[in-house]
Order: sequence, then structure tokens, then C-alpha cells
Amino acid sequence: MKGLLAQVRSYERSVQLLMVNQFTINLGFYMLMPYLAAHLSGTLGLSGWVVGLVLGVRNFSQQGMFLVGGTLADRLGYKPMIVAGCVLRTVGFAALGLVDSLAALLAASAATGLAGALFNPAVRAYLAVDAGERRVEAFALFNVFYQAGILLGPLAGMVLTGVDFRVTCLVAAAIFALLSIVQIRALPARRKDVEQERGGARESVLAQWRGILANRPFLLFSAAMIGSYVLTFQVYLSLPLEVRRLGGDGEFGTAAVAVLFAVSGLSTILGQTRVTAWCKARYEPGQALVRGLVVMALAFVPLLLATAVPVPGSGAGRWLLAALPPSLAALLLAVGTMIAYPFEMDTIVRLSGDRLVATHYGLYNTVCGIGITLGNLLTGAALDTARSAGMPALPWISLTALGLACAAALYGLHAAGRLRALPEQQPATV
Repeated sequence: MKGLLAQVRSYERSVQLLMVNQFTINLGFYMLMPYLAAHLSGTLGLSGWVVGLVLGVRNFSQQGMFLVGGTLADRLGYKPMIVAGCVLRTVGFAALGLVDSLAALLAASAATGLAGALFNPAVRAYLAVDAGERRVEAFALFNVFYQAGILLGPLAGMVLTGVDFRVTCLVAAAIFALLSIVQIRALPARRKDVEQERGGARESVLAQWRGILANRPFLLFSAAMIGSYVLTFQVYLSLPLEVRRLGGDGEFGTAAVAVLFAVSGLSTILGQTRVTAWCKARYEPGQALVRGLVVMALAFVPLLLATAVPVPGSGAGRWLLAALPPSLAALLLAVGTMIAYPFEMDTIVRLSGDRLVATHYGLYNTVCGIGITLGNLLTGAALDTARSAGMPALPWISLTALGLACAAALYGLHAAGRLRALPEQQPATV
């Protein structure tokens, strides 16, 4: 822990603050969101389709607006968008705990999603700019704080929701209100940002978007990385479902699912900076990305092998089969993400030519968000088919194949030099 804090202190104050901010953002978000569906269906008595609509509006407003949020950050400045996102989430979270009409709930849900679309690209672009040549290491540290918030948020939310979900909402809103004040007072105002100095603000938005859409290496990279997000999302989808399929919905199933998240979060907190340092000393960014995707693909091999083992009727054997393969998968997914994530974030900056960085992050998040949605639909279909047709290996074969296909695509881009773009090499494509 001392070594981690020493690394954080070695960066500018703005970078330090952005890391702490991300921890706080995730703490507040994951304190509330895992328990929102139960509140809507239980306390408010809403039907299933209405609950799905409210949650879907949040996701759509975030994924659909990432490009707009990134564009605004490049044109108006990173700090204003970070502050605006925190203020908007303050209002949205408070409203989720205080309103009960469908229209108000939809508006609050949309506000929380839009908030993420405003500050996520801005935070990453700001971090990339201020970390400079050390941005790979900075993004590794950033991921540690990111995962710590995800790990602690649900625990805090469980305690608060045990009192009242409205208390959870108000505490989460208070966290974002405090965060807004801290951003306003302590976060330095950076150039608006590099773009206005280069005349980017004088370009029309459509001209900027056309330039990004003409950046073929960036688009190919974005498409190749979709699979990594589909795979890592399985910690929330197929792995918990597999645990509950074998272990049941009782106390064991709940505890085993909690172990999945603990394995994923703690391994990242403890190992991210070491893994990044080891990879950076040995591999080029493209090579690290390929290896990260291969590890993610292999994460589903334990589950695939487990399908060849007869399922015990009950007892410790069944519990072991329900918990161990998914936990190993969660660990390997975390390791693969640790390998790839810092180089992934750095590659986006390099492929942007250090220009319109937030807009590139915004489009990248949108592409990957659409990919996650489609990937989850297909994964869900594979899980249903596996159960109905008696083919338990089908989902794990499919996910392994997806990871290897994305790794092969990244290898092709790296071998062709498409991941080494420099500003001066691509003046017409950015």
C-alpha cells in the first residue's frame, strides 16, 4: 500500500485528484445501482417491464451520449464536463430516492446516464494529457482506484439499504455533491483543451466526427476490442448464472457470487501496477494487448473443462464445482484486463494523434457499449440453448472463440503497424 501511495504522489496534483475522484464516483454509483431494481419492483411495486425500462433508459442515455460528451469536453474543456457530470448525477441519484412517478423515475435515470457520458471521456482525456509520457502507468493506477470503488460500493450500499433505500440514494447524492465541490475548488482548469490551441474548436462538430470516422486504424482497433468488453462483462452475467445453476439461490449461491467480485476486484488492486510494469518492460503495446486478450479467452477454459465432470447431486462436491471454475475464470479475466487496460487507453491516445482525445474516448465507449449489448444478447441465447439442448459447453466454447478471434485481429493490426500511429503520420485522418 505504501508503494502504491508513493506512485500516486509522484504525479501532478490533477492526476492524483482524478484517481481519487474515480474511486469516489464508483463508490457512489455501485453503492446504489445494484439495489435499484429491488427498490423499483419491491418498494414501489413496479412491473418487470417498467423496471427494465427505467434501467434501460440509464444505460441508453450513457452509451448513446458518450460521443457527445467527449465532443463537449474537447470543445469546452475537461473540467467543466467533469463538474457538470457530477452535479447531474447528484440530482439524478437524489431524485431516484425521492420520486415515485414513472415520468420522474425515467428522467432521473436518464440524468444519471447522461452524467456518466459527460465525465467519463473527460476524465480519461484529462488523465492522458496530464500524465504525459507516463500515461500507461497512470492508467494502471487509475484502474486500481476504479476497481476499489466497485469493490467497496456494494458493501456500503448493502449496509445503507438495510436501513432504507432512500438513505442509500441520499448518501450517494451527497457523495457526488461533495465531489462536485472538490472538482470546482481543487481540480485545475486545463487548456480547452489541446484542441483550441490547435484550432480544433474552430472546426465544426460534423467535420471533427468525419475526421475521426476516417481514422481507419482507430475504428479497426475499436472493433477488435469489443470482444474484451463482452468477455469481462461475464463476471456480471454468465459466471453468476453458472454459480447459481449449480449452487442454487440460497446462502451458498449468494456467497459464491460475492467471491467472484472479490476475486476480480482484489486481484486488480493488489496486482495491477506490478503486471503493468512487467509487461511494459517486455512487450510493445500491441503485444501486451494481444496477450491480454488471449488470457481473457482462456479464462473460460476451466468452465469448459468442468462441463466434462459429472455434476454431484449435492454436498461439497457440487459446491466446489459451482464455485471453483467460475472463480478461476474471474481471476483470469482480471489478469487479462490488468495486462490490456493501460495499453488500451494509451493506444486510443496514440491513434488519435493526441488530438480530440475525449471525442475519441467517447466514440470508443459508444462502439464498445453497443458491442456489449449485442454480445450479452448472444451470450444469453447461448446459455438458454445450452440448457435446453443439453450442451453445457456451448457458452464457454463461444466466449473462448470470441476472445481468440479478437486477439487474432489485434495481432494483425499490430503486425501491420496499425497500432503505432503518430500525430505526424496521420494528419488527414484525425
